[in-house]
Amino acid sequence: MNGTVNGTNVTNGTNILPVIVVHGGACNIPQHKIKPSEEGVKQAAIVGHKVLAAGGNCVDAVTAAVACLEDNPWFDAGRGSDLNADGEVEMHAMVMRGDTCDIGGVVSLKLIKNPIEAAKLVLYESHHCLLDGPASLKMAREHNLAEESPEYFVTEECRENWKNKSAYKNVIKDFFSSEDGHDTVGAVALDVHGNLACATSTGGIASQLPGRVSDSPLSGCGGFADNESAAVSTTGHGESIMKVNLARLIAMHVEHGLSPTAATTKALNHMRRRVTGNGGAISVDARGRIGVQHSTNHMTWARIGGMRNDDETPSNNVVEYGSNQTNGRQEKI
Repeated sequence: MNGTVNGTNVTNGTNILPVIVVHGGACNIPQHKIKPSEEGVKQAAIVGHKVLAAGGNCVDAVTAAVACLEDNPWFDAGRGSDLNADGEVEMHAMVMRGDTCDIGGVVSLKLIKNPIEAAKLVLYESHHCLLDGPASLKMAREHNLAEESPEYFVTEECRENWKNKSAYKNVIKDFFSSEDGHDTVGAVALDVHGNLACATSTGGIASQLPGRVSDSPLSGCGGFADNESAAVSTTGHGESIMKVNLARLIAMHVEHGLSPTAATTKALNHMRRRVTGNGGAISVDARGRIGVQHSTNHMTWARIGGMRNDDETPSNNVVEYGSNQTNGRQEKI
C-alpha cells in the first residue's frame, strides 16, 4: 500500500516517520543570547516539521527551516549576517538532495532576503551546482525572490562587532574561544518518502576579506546528503571544515557502519587533532538515527523525530532543543 497517513509513509508495510534536525551554529554564545537562540532553533524545527508532517519533501522542509533562521536576527545568516572588512554583507548557502545528490549553492550573495531560497533555485532551475553573487542575484530576480535593502541585514550588534574587531585572526580566536558571536545555521531532514536533504546558510565571519568563500555553500564541507549514507550540516571555523571535508567525512563514517552520533564525534575529533579546528554538526541517516555533536562550548539545536540510539522510540509530537549536545529540553507541539 502506498500513500501518507498522518505524515507517515506507508510502503510495503514499512512506516517512515519524518525527522528534522536544525542548528543555529557552533560557537561560544554569551549568556544573554542562549535563550533567544534556543527559541529560534525550536521554532525553525517546528516550521520544517510542518512541511514533513503534511507529506512534503525533505528539500522543502530544510529550506523552510533555514529560511526561518535567516529571518531571525539572532543568527549569522540572512538578517544578522556579519560584516566583512569593508563593512558589507556577503551571504552563502547550499541545499543538497540525497536521492540524486544534486546540489544548489550561492556564493557572496547580496540583497536577497533568504539566500537559502536562492540556493534552492540553483538546485531546481539550473544545470549547475554553484553560482557566484552576480549570477545568483540575477537568477533570484528572474524568479522574483524577495529583496531587502543592505541595511535590513545589519543588526546594531553586528555593526558594533565590526567596529571593534578589525583583525580577522583576532575574530577567529574570540569567536571560538571566548563568549562571543553566532554562526552558520543549518538543517537536515528525512521525509516520508525515505529521502534525505541538507541545507546550510551563513553570513560569514566578522572582518573577513571581501570575496572570502565559506565552507557553507560547498558540498562535502558545509553540507552533504546521500540516501546511501546520511544528510549532514556543519558549522564552525570554515577553513578547518574545508580542510577535512567535514560533512563528507561524517557521511563516509556512516557508510562504514557508524551511527550518526559516533560518526560525527569521530569526524570532529579528527578535525581538532589534524587542523586544530572546532565546530559542530547535525546529521540524520535513512533509518532516522540522528547526530548532534560539537567541540565548541555551545551549539544551539532542535529536533523533531529521530533516534539518538536504537533503543529510543521516536516521537513526532515533541520538539527537543538546547544549547549543547547534553542539555536538551522537550516540549509537546
